[in-house]
Formats: sequence, structure tokens, C-alpha cells
Amino acid sequence: MRFLKKTLLTTLFFIQLAGIATAEQTVFENFSNEADQRWSYIADGVMGGISDGQAVFERLEDKDVVRLTGEVSTKNNGGFIQVRRLLPSGLPINTTGLELDVKGNGEPYYVFIRTAEMNRPWYYYKARFDTGSDWQTVAISLDNFERSHAHLKDKIKPSEIISIGIFAYGSDYQADITVNEIRLF
Repeated sequence: MRFLKKTLLTTLFFIQLAGIATAEQTVFENFSNEADQRWSYIADGVMGGISDGQAVFERLEDKDVVRLTGEVSTKNNGGFIQVRRLLPSGLPINTTGLELDVKGNGEPYYVFIRTAEMNRPWYYYKARFDTGSDWQTVAISLDNFERSHAHLKDKIKPSEIISIGIFAYGSDYQADITVNEIRLF
């Protein structure tokens, strides 16, 4: 009887924990309600590169999405296309990571974060994730973002984040990634 009571209490504890974790997730972006006013498409042409693409905000499979497509080229010092959202107020201080619902063409993609401390275009934090043809959820802890330069802080402070970008980056390939929702945890 004691074992059964202990097992029941342990089970209830984990069920309660799961409910708390779910309740603490916040939808950051679901790409509805004029998302094209919050997000901007940018290619490496701003630096002389020749990558070319587009970000389309559309309804797909009963979901509001952004679809980033194009040709990423490392020629002429290039190598990226992106869709980016500026965050003048940062993220909530209790944010520990991002969760994205994505599907793509099997190529690797990245989330780039820029913070208020960054005074050079080549300063950023990045995290890679892989895609497939089916919808999947990708969770990335802020602790797993790599800094681009040793002068950047080791840890990202959520309140100092000034932009989040979804990037096709770093090598020559045809990009095709669709994002449905981004949540904070």
C-alpha cells in the first residue's frame, strides 16, 4: 500500500510539473494578423552578396506561416537570406529558449539573435536546426546559441534581445523553410 501511495504521489507530481511547463510557454509569433508588418526579408545584397529569395506570409494546411525560399550563394562574400523581427522591448526576462514549428527541404537552417551590445553587423548568436518535409518542433535553449565573436557575453539576456531571425545561411543551396509558430519557454 505504501508503494502504491508513493507511486501515485510521484505520478501526480510529474503531471502537475507537465501542466506548469505547458502553462509557462508563451506564443511569441503565430504569423497571423499582419505578420508581414512585424517581419522583414533581408538578403546578403546589403553587403554585396548575390543570394536572392523571398519571404511569403500565407495560409498553408490551415496554418498561418512564413515561407522563406531562395538561392543562398557564398559568392561575392555572401551567404544568407533571412526573415527577421525587431524587438524594441526585448523578450520577457524569464525566457530560457525558443520553440519553433517548422518544415523544410532537408537543409540546415538557423535562428540568429542580436542583442543590444552588438555594434558590428557580424556580431550575433546563432543556433542551427535541421528540417524535414513533415512538421516538427524544434526547441533551442538560449544557452545553446553560439556567439560569433569572443567579445560577446557568454550568456544571452532575454531583455537585451533586439531581433530574432530565421536564416538560410553559410553554404550554397536552395532554401525552402516554412515556420508556423514560435513559442518562448
